[in-house]
This record gives sequence, structure tokens and C-alpha cells, in this order.
Amino acid sequence: MDAPELLQLAEQIAREAGALARRRREEGVRIAATKSALADIVTDADREVEQLIRARLAEARPEDGFLGEESGAERGSSEVTWVVDPIDGTVNYAYGIPHYAVSIAAVTGEPTPEEWTAQVGVVFTPMLGELFRAARGSGAWLGDQRLAVSTVTDAGALLATGFGYDPATHAGDLERVRKVMPIARDLRRAGAASLDLAYVAAGRLDGYFERGLHPWDHAAGALLVSEAGGMVGGEPGDRPGRAMTIAAGPQLFPRLHAAIYQ
Repeated sequence: MDAPELLQLAEQIAREAGALARRRREEGVRIAATKSALADIVTDADREVEQLIRARLAEARPEDGFLGEESGAERGSSEVTWVVDPIDGTVNYAYGIPHYAVSIAAVTGEPTPEEWTAQVGVVFTPMLGELFRAARGSGAWLGDQRLAVSTVTDAGALLATGFGYDPATHAGDLERVRKVMPIARDLRRAGAASLDLAYVAAGRLDGYFERGLHPWDHAAGALLVSEAGGMVGGEPGDRPGRAMTIAAGPQLFPRLHAAIYQ
């Protein structure tokens, strides 16, 4: 496995996929279906962008596996699996809010978050043209700037979170917010988990927590945070997962973890 080669490929494909997503947004968005709940949507563009990413990866690395939000999982014969969210922040995208991203990660090991090892990760936001990238052991970067997580001041932590689409989960999500607010400066809820994680890596946010994430939501972003000197955990198995994902700098992480689980 050649990590620089994987990273270069992920960058190229993310930029092409992002350009397609932006072009389709400008042409107009059609809702193709709902997913976990009526408010949880998928657009035609989600499917088209994932098909593009999958085709480009198959051309370049036909033996690799693939795990995508819109097309499910397919094991490959190599040690590498690509984990892809073609448009993270689909509701933002559908409403014309520019906060959405293409997220692409390459992992090795079993293609489940509890067992895999992320090797490279890219999060690209088409509307800003920002591409966050990381390779295991080589740091996290935005352009020529090496990223580093923040150090929290006495003013408190700027935190981000998200809420699920199932109304039955909202009370628990709001209770969790109540628990963390004593350590918070303020709270952001922007609607794209991959970008929340990238912003923690860049020091734009101090910490992030959310219940209900899928593997493609955090595969690339979690590597960005860890390579920027931060910590990522959650459930199950102290790894980011459906039950909980937590990301922050090493100073804040234990405090945020304790507040969530008090």
C-alpha cells in the first residue's frame, strides 16, 4: 500500500466529485428518496456523485473494496476499502446552504469502524474550495498549512453537534446538549459531520459530539482529527460509531467525554 498514492487519488476524485455536486446544485436539485426518516433525504446528485467516485476508484484500483452511503458495501481482494460519503450535508445541499462536503477515506483491515485502520482521508467542500487531507503518520493539512487542534481557554469550548432525523431521539440529544453547556462557550449545529470533524482538526471548533453517525460520516474526518493531534472516541468500543462520536483536543476530550456520560 502506497499512502501518498492513495491520498493523491482521493484528492483528485474528491475535487472532480465536488465539481459535479456543485454543478448539479446550480442546475436544481431533485429529491430522489427518503432514508431513515421522512426528513432524511437523498437526492439524484448524491447517487450520481457516488457513482462517479466509485467508477474512478474502480478504474484506478479495481481490487479495492468500497463502502458508500448510497450503494452499500462491496469487499475487494486487496487490503484497502474506500469509505465514501458523496455529499455529506444533503439537507443543506437540497436547501441551497453551501455547507456540504465530499468525504473519501481509505482504510485497511475489516471494513467496520471498530476494526479498521484509516490510512488516508480527504474532506472537500465544493463551495469554498477547501480540501482537508490526512495520511496516517503524516499529519493533517489544508493546502500548505499543517493543522493542529485548539487549546481551550477560560472562555469555554466552542462545540458542535448534530441531531438525528427521528423525532423520538430529539429529547435525548437535547439532554446531552444540556449536559455539555457548562463547559461550552457556545454551540454550533451546521449539518455536515465530516466538516465538523475537519474543523476540529483545523482548530475552528474546539470539540464535536454526535449520536447516530454512519461509518462514511466519520471515516475521513476522524483521521484528520487524530493526525492534527486530537482525540476521537465514542461507542461502541471507544471508537466513533452509531451510539456516539466525540472529537476534541487532548485537553478538552476527557472533560467533554465526562460531561456527555455524567
